Amino acid sequence: MTDSDSNSDPAAGRRMIFGAGPDRRTIAEILRDETFGGVLMLVAAAVALIWANLDHASYDLVRDVRLGPLSLEHWASDGLLAIFFFVAGLELKRELTVGSLSRPADALVPIVAAVCGMVMPAVVFLLINLPARGGRPEGWAIPMATDIAFALAILGVVGRGLPASLRAFLLTLAIVDDLGTIAVIATVFTDTIRLGWLLGAAGCVLLWWLLQRRRIDRWWIFLPLGVLAWVCTLQSGVHATIAGVAIGLVTRSGLREDHPPVERWEHVWRPVSSAVAVPLFALLSAGVSLSPRVLAQLVHEPLAIGVVAGLVLGKTIGVFGGAYLTARFTRAELAPGLRWREVFSVAVLAGVGFTVALLVSDLAFPDDPGLAEHAKTAVLIGSVLAGILATISLTRRSRSRRRVSNVD
Repeated sequence: MTDSDSNSDPAAGRRMIFGAGPDRRTIAEILRDETFGGVLMLVAAAVALIWANLDHASYDLVRDVRLGPLSLEHWASDGLLAIFFFVAGLELKRELTVGSLSRPADALVPIVAAVCGMVMPAVVFLLINLPARGGRPEGWAIPMATDIAFALAILGVVGRGLPASLRAFLLTLAIVDDLGTIAVIATVFTDTIRLGWLLGAAGCVLLWWLLQRRRIDRWWIFLPLGVLAWVCTLQSGVHATIAGVAIGLVTRSGLREDHPPVERWEHVWRPVSSAVAVPLFALLSAGVSLSPRVLAQLVHEPLAIGVVAGLVLGKTIGVFGGAYLTARFTRAELAPGLRWREVFSVAVLAGVGFTVALLVSDLAFPDDPGLAEHAKTAVLIGSVLAGILATISLTRRSRSRRRVSNVD
């Protein structure tokens, strides 16, 4: 066997790296791993925080650099996140057709948990901000979202001894959560609708669907069509990321093909999303001030208190309460082998609301960058706190599983 043969996988027809034998992985495969994607996002957010707190002027200068019609910050939130939501739309379509959401009866518990996990954080936020002097109730949607990449990364690292059904529960929860947040973005955070551009975007999505129905699979057709759908959506007044979700949802999927476009395109675009789109968005969005003065101010600010409480308390109460009440009063059940203590740990983990929560912070306060920055700081604090609490809880559950396994 030659050196070339020893470093390649004949079945895959590509060069392999990082070791030999069956554990070898390509760079693209590593980038598809949720844990690695979460680490990249964490590093980008840390760089943004350090940069912004060392020299906020240069950080703002870079974010405000204009590239064509948009600044770099807006290219990240309107453009790069469209790729993230496109991948989320593909994943949702796959789950709806052949995955955990294909039988609603099986997915009822995590679906209701997701809905309650969106409602309760908003309720907690409003309970704090509506009666408070200086409250900002317009930020109610900020703590609603769960970050899929971060949550799955934490579960993958500290929950290795836990059943696979727990990951399926979290994935279903996060997908439905994202769909609900997308609906809020599309309906609530849209001031002016330009009907002509919106009809153009709808026409692009319809054409995408028709081409999919006719089984036309030419990337040089769909790539320009996707870009055109994004441009029309951006000009319509609806947030441009909605275009990504829409074309993802109308992409062909099912059991009649061995490798339908949903699977192929998710395979291609997930590394782009996890290694480029989301980290760059974090780099250009997470740079907020963490000075003692700002942190002391946030302690007394209803907006920040509401965001942190919504993520840490509202998510936990909503997700766990929704799951428990659904199983208690309907015929729906948890997956075999899954324990309620583990569901509680995942409910805490759902409070990690990074990517979409940062986006909603900008959308909720478009004319007040100071408030948007305070909201983002609260998102970071709440997400870190929820992540730490979930890590502790999941580690205990994993150890408990191992002890039981050793006894058996």
